[in-house]
Amino acid sequence: MDTAVNAVLHFDNLIWHWPIAIYLFLAGVSAGAVLISILFKRRATSLGNDPAHSSIVRAMALIAPVSVILGLAILVVDLSKPLEFWKMMIYGNPSSVMFWGVWGLSVYIGVLMLYLMAIFHEPMEVFAHFISPLTHLINLVRRWDKYLETAMVVLAIGIGAYTGLLLSALKAYPLLNNPLLPVLFLVSGLSSGAAATLLFAVLCFDGTNQPEEIKFIHKIEKPVLAMELALLALFFVGLSFGGAGSMKALTTALNNDFWSVIFWGFVIGGGIALPWLLQWLLPESLTHHRYFVSFCCILSLSGVFALRHFMLYTGQMVPA
Repeated sequence: MDTAVNAVLHFDNLIWHWPIAIYLFLAGVSAGAVLISILFKRRATSLGNDPAHSSIVRAMALIAPVSVILGLAILVVDLSKPLEFWKMMIYGNPSSVMFWGVWGLSVYIGVLMLYLMAIFHEPMEVFAHFISPLTHLINLVRRWDKYLETAMVVLAIGIGAYTGLLLSALKAYPLLNNPLLPVLFLVSGLSSGAAATLLFAVLCFDGTNQPEEIKFIHKIEKPVLAMELALLALFFVGLSFGGAGSMKALTTALNNDFWSVIFWGFVIGGGIALPWLLQWLLPESLTHHRYFVSFCCILSLSGVFALRHFMLYTGQMVPA
């Protein structure tokens, strides 16, 4: 058993391994959480509610920066010389997708911090009493709130798509060199962001006392999961018409004893089908329960986490 698992996790064509999958997963979670919370913030603002009091927005304020910074930290540690990471940002190859991705993530983190400051300006003003320049910064970001929000939408969509674009840039691998991959990863990132936001809203910010927020997330999750399933189908159908190399990559990915179980069991079954069916079939009184919500969120997150690993590893098994 150990030999069989080792064979699918360590092979000659493998360039990128699990730290890259985790990096892509965490970046997608952050981008998805930001997009979900912006949708809810606009809804809350239109109803005259303060978004800073929303469990969804507060959960995003925790998830979005922590997940993307943790993902970047994993990427840095994975380098053979992590202390020289700064050289990659300054002297890196401008034609490299990862070079622009790292810079994009850096800008994303900076704008995100300013955006969060604009939302949670009241608690930040407590610190402004001790740090006088902070008062001017808070006033500035509050005036530029709408522009920061628009920038965050653009950056979050870009980061979500980048998580797939990074893999699709590996032109030597037919399964990965696919124009649908950035779209698939953007949508699955939205799914994981919604799940992570709802999970933390329920567990950390008593989101079950705000049922309208749970209902809002569920309304988004259902079409997103259906879209993710449709994109996966299109992704593999496209491979089947892509020539001998693409067909070999497709059959290798779906017929592999280990990765086929991961795909059908965790990605499709546990990550998409089961949460989607449970939300459709069970009554609202149950689907809004704290433990049920947490269970479905963990299923969705596990499915997207498995999808990142499935694509990364099976995609590198068959070179062109």
